[in-house]
Amino acid sequence: MKKNLYFFAFLSLIFSNFIYLNVSAQQKQTYKNLNEALSSGGKLRGSSGPASVNWLNGGTKYSYTENGVIKSLEPATGKTEVIFDGKGRMFPDIKKEFAYESFQFSKDSKFLLFQTNFRPVWRNSGDSDYYVYDIAKKTLEPLAKNARTAELSPDGKIVAFERGGNLFGMDFDTKKEIQLTNDAKLQVNNGRFGWAYEEEFGMAQAWHWSNNSQYIAYWQTDETKVPRFVMTDYSGRHPKYDTVPYPKVGDINPHVKVGVVNVNSGQKTSLNVPLEEGYIPRMYWTSDNQVAVVHLNRKQNHLKLFFCNIQTGDSKLIMEEKSEAWIDVYDFPSVLHFFTFPENIKEFFWLSERDGFQHLYRYDYSGKLLGQITKGNFEVTQVVNIDLKKKIVYYVSTEASPLERHLYSIGLDGKNKKQLTKAAGVHYINFSPNANSYIDRFSNTTTPTTVALWDTKGKKIQDLELNKSTQDHLQKYTYFPRELVNFMSANEQKLDAYIIKPLNFDEKKKYPMVLNIYGGPGHQSVYNEFGRDGWEQFLAQSGYVVVSVNNRGGGAYGSKFKEIVYEKLGEYESKDFSEVAKFMVSLGYVDKDKIAIRGHSYGGYMSSMTILRYPDVFKVALVGAPVTDWRLYDSIYTERYMGLLPENEAKYTASAVPTYAANLKGKMFIAHSSMDENVHVQNTFQLVKALIDNGKDADLRIYPPGNHSVAYDRTSYFLLYQQYMDYLDKHIK
Repeated sequence: MKKNLYFFAFLSLIFSNFIYLNVSAQQKQTYKNLNEALSSGGKLRGSSGPASVNWLNGGTKYSYTENGVIKSLEPATGKTEVIFDGKGRMFPDIKKEFAYESFQFSKDSKFLLFQTNFRPVWRNSGDSDYYVYDIAKKTLEPLAKNARTAELSPDGKIVAFERGGNLFGMDFDTKKEIQLTNDAKLQVNNGRFGWAYEEEFGMAQAWHWSNNSQYIAYWQTDETKVPRFVMTDYSGRHPKYDTVPYPKVGDINPHVKVGVVNVNSGQKTSLNVPLEEGYIPRMYWTSDNQVAVVHLNRKQNHLKLFFCNIQTGDSKLIMEEKSEAWIDVYDFPSVLHFFTFPENIKEFFWLSERDGFQHLYRYDYSGKLLGQITKGNFEVTQVVNIDLKKKIVYYVSTEASPLERHLYSIGLDGKNKKQLTKAAGVHYINFSPNANSYIDRFSNTTTPTTVALWDTKGKKIQDLELNKSTQDHLQKYTYFPRELVNFMSANEQKLDAYIIKPLNFDEKKKYPMVLNIYGGPGHQSVYNEFGRDGWEQFLAQSGYVVVSVNNRGGGAYGSKFKEIVYEKLGEYESKDFSEVAKFMVSLGYVDKDKIAIRGHSYGGYMSSMTILRYPDVFKVALVGAPVTDWRLYDSIYTERYMGLLPENEAKYTASAVPTYAANLKGKMFIAHSSMDENVHVQNTFQLVKALIDNGKDADLRIYPPGNHSVAYDRTSYFLLYQQYMDYLDKHIK
């Protein structure tokens, strides 16, 4: 009976939210201008709940930050305590109040390692200064200056760090610094990735502690033969040029090899894994102190897993997998690992798409497949915990809907599956190591983000964040919710989309439409989650219908849906974008002569490609930082989806935007930065030349000092979106 009361209370909450979000717009304020709307994004997002969560003492408590203060909470009792408060504390070696960017706990929770004075280099990495804090003694001491990465050993006795391309260690007792590698030189680094590996395989730290704290396994990266890309922001009288080792399609790649160093003796061992022009995207320590090395061939359609002896360096092939398209080893940006190696068992787990959907497989250390744990027409997106004592796996999947994410448990034998999260929507899970509790960050299209602590038996322990500030904002301002729809395209492909209807919507009127897209392989744009985009809100307020779609090539719908774009980037995505435009026109309230498409990065590629492939459907394209020819982008990403040159030259030409430059009928606005180290402005310049060669005009804006985001500060961000709005208002409103 109590369960039913909770269920009806939940339904009442959802229904009241739905009614609330559809209150007549005249009763609420609209945004005064675009800047106010863009600034509202933070209010709509609200708080994600406890920040910087670290589970402590095996999961009996977790730490979090609150206004820079590090606290802990014990789920079983609700007890909280302060672990570190830096207010009034000075750096021990400089006259400045202490501040930090991030921190990590030692495994025994006795020490904190602080990262300070971060100076960014690539997307996820940069140089920092590190300090260690003894929680019991309340002492703060300097550890390393100008280090790229640092990490405490599992036993909490040593901290290792990478500086200047070499690895170092420091014993907490002796405070003596030991150099662990000494063969770094220009463009050859130990424990540090170059741009391409970090960007396309998702990791910034190129080394790992062993479980027993005696060894470090590390990558050595040699970029001496990798071509350089040169860029400048054109400032000053004589511009300064930055040089980036950047392998484009067909270029020589970074050469990597892997090694192991004994932190006590300094003895080093090279692991004999044949690279063969391929990649080593991941390494893991096994429970019996071997190094598991993941190898991908250059086309990234053949994966091999080797186990390596750390004394001899000898390697043994354990398992391999081949694909007709490509093989992923992680999911950017949310899931870093598809392999899991538990510490106390000679087994490992692997997320594979071999049966057409991403599912979890179990192996022993000989490479024998022990079983497929999950099955069905859905995707397992993440493994969050493997409870070996109870023989239960906890994972997140799309089983309820490709538009949702829910937490499940299942036995290692694939039996007794249970769905733990019940509310329809997207659930982001932070799971305790002891498998007793988890933090759930949840929203759906009618419910702003809420965060709660749950136990794995289904009881809510505590609400952690109800986002009253978001609710207050929604009480004050008109909100335009996302409406989830699906339709059947002309080729009988079902596609999911969301629609945001404009202010004072009248289905008898004809409205201009903006299709807001990304579209890249494995990506998903449409979820059953709360819309937080201030620009989309302003578009709706300004009289535009806003739409997005989960196009083919994206994730969550199985490998057939995703891999259809293999070696044909741009073809099926643009077809689906044209189909959603035609579907919207068929509803009767979208003006077929006033449809725009907007995207950034891969979305910029697709917005420019789509208006050229379907010039009679789209009248305006807003193009941000676009790849325009995949031969100009990095080898790791591009060859994964487009294959190799020269054998695929014709396919690269078919996937290049300039190939279709003569088709432009509408208006194209392009924005790019000359300091974009990711998608080089060369892409935009080659597209512009192709347009000029065909007598076609485009509007170009260059933001010299920006990065891949184009905008480089608050003012330039507001200006960029104002230019977008002005362009839409001028050409399709």
